[in-house]
Amino acid sequence: MIKESALNPAAARYRKIIPAGGYWIEEIKAGEILRIVDVEGNQAADTLFYSAADPSERYSATDTVREQANVYLGVGSKLLSQDGNVMLEIIADTVGRHDTLGGACATESNTVRYALDKKTMHACRDSWLLALAENDHFGLTKRDLAHNINFFMNVPITAEGGLTFADGVSGPGKYVEMQAVMDLIVLISNCPQLNNPCNAYNPTPVEVLVWLPAA
Repeated sequence: MIKESALNPAAARYRKIIPAGGYWIEEIKAGEILRIVDVEGNQAADTLFYSAADPSERYSATDTVREQANVYLGVGSKLLSQDGNVMLEIIADTVGRHDTLGGACATESNTVRYALDKKTMHACRDSWLLALAENDHFGLTKRDLAHNINFFMNVPITAEGGLTFADGVSGPGKYVEMQAVMDLIVLISNCPQLNNPCNAYNPTPVEVLVWLPAA
């Protein structure tokens, strides 16, 4: 389902470009609205959510998929924690669906998926680890890196029940917008993957915007 947002970017309280291969970690408050923009198209934003009050409570793919009875995320999807609490709800989306099963690239998975000599190439897990090391005031460590959402990524389910990686369904300027239900820590890796043809072997920027709750 495609649904445009009525929010004006000029009215956002916060706006930031995340370069290809970069990370973003910030806190957003309950009621605030977060938009992630696929600036040039076919990029992937590997995203994790944590309760700011208790970071041991985090986004759960298992609970989210079970409760909405759908492996893809889109308008109306409620993103749940492992405690069954709603963390955010997708309220606008110009892409149509987002992956919550494919996971994040790591040096180990690069060797399995591509080649042994790809192990030293940068990966989303590396971006997350760098974010945690450079922002230790959030109190997150390596053990807090759980299963993520891949916004803008297309991961079809095969007839046999497996996963495949296909060309993206996103495009330049398309976005997903979520409203926070609780105070959150948001951690994004703007995927640096150079080996996947879905982005023409060319990682590109994404943008994040945050709006205050409606008065």
